[in-house]
Amino acid sequence: MADKRVASRMGKEIDRLKKEPPHGVTCWPKDSRLNHLEVNLLGGESTPYEGGVFKLEVKIPNRYPFEPPHVQFLTKIYHPNIDTAGRICLDILKSPPTGSWKPAHNIHTILTSIQLLMAEPNPDDGLMADISSEYKHQKPTFMSKAKEWTDKYAKGSMIVSDAVPLNNDSKCNLASYEEREAYSDADVLLETQTGHTRIEGKRKGTPLEIETHKRPCLDLNV
Repeated sequence: MADKRVASRMGKEIDRLKKEPPHGVTCWPKDSRLNHLEVNLLGGESTPYEGGVFKLEVKIPNRYPFEPPHVQFLTKIYHPNIDTAGRICLDILKSPPTGSWKPAHNIHTILTSIQLLMAEPNPDDGLMADISSEYKHQKPTFMSKAKEWTDKYAKGSMIVSDAVPLNNDSKCNLASYEEREAYSDADVLLETQTGHTRIEGKRKGTPLEIETHKRPCLDLNV
């Protein structure tokens, strides 16, 4: 459980993320805990991660914002600055003198920085030496492998926590997930199954299933 000071700040940050989320990002508290967040991040256009949905977790320390959060990829990604355990090499995630974290930074800043890192890797400060070398000297090979990993690990089924329909209708407006960009105009069907709701549709022509629970969504017919 987060202490009162951290909980107060995180409450304000989460409200901002709901009202002004970074483009392609959805973020929510895990099990209603303000010190543990889950994130879905869409791969950027014109990158090998395009069309992928990458899940991350954010853990908030008790000394936040004087100490940076711990952020980790849960979805596998082929990237010079992200290792196989999902750890991220990024200055803003480290305290001085080795990093550039400041108390004025926030979760919004971090998620935007991670999006930028995905679009523009930094092979000179990589966690994965072989991938860093490949990015610098064999970029077409890197791009091909990164896209292959995206297709394998970041497309298809995904989990979106905390979602329920606001009514008993069987259709849901994906804009309520702030992930409209990831989907085509294909019809989306929501079915209630043992406390979960399942959305079946297509994302850019790819069959997709999303299991959701406890998070409001709207009727497509409204």
